[in-house]
Amino acid sequence: MEFNKFKFNIVTKKDKKYIYDIVRKKYILLTEEEKVRQITINYLISQLEIPISHISTEKGFLIDTGLKKRFDVIVYDRHGKVAILIECKSSKIKINSKVIDQILIYNKKLKSKYLMLTNGNQTIALDCNTKDIKQIKTLPKYLEL
Repeated sequence: MEFNKFKFNIVTKKDKKYIYDIVRKKYILLTEEEKVRQITINYLISQLEIPISHISTEKGFLIDTGLKKRFDVIVYDRHGKVAILIECKSSKIKINSKVIDQILIYNKKLKSKYLMLTNGNQTIALDCNTKDIKQIKTLPKYLEL
């Protein structure tokens, strides 16, 4: 996923760059992870045809142990159920077993049909619809969720 492929509204305030998040409808400090999140949101909208109203970002939830966690991006299907759970990492962080374990723990609570992990350079998509989780090449478009 390429940053230059999409148009972003970026402003500078007090020597810091901020990017406009069309989901949260506000400017967010432009960190490496936020850059990946914004590219991912634009990919969801432009390539998978996900309506903005069915995307949620950076919300907290409790896992079974009572620990507070925060997901990066969730896509809801037409029935309001979690369809895609996405974990975004900085481009400096490798997608490894630790990152996969993190999203699998989150998914025990959120029960998403699909998982996506990305650092902008590497992206992994997983199908959780069957007993065995399997890697897939691409996520389904919105109408197929």
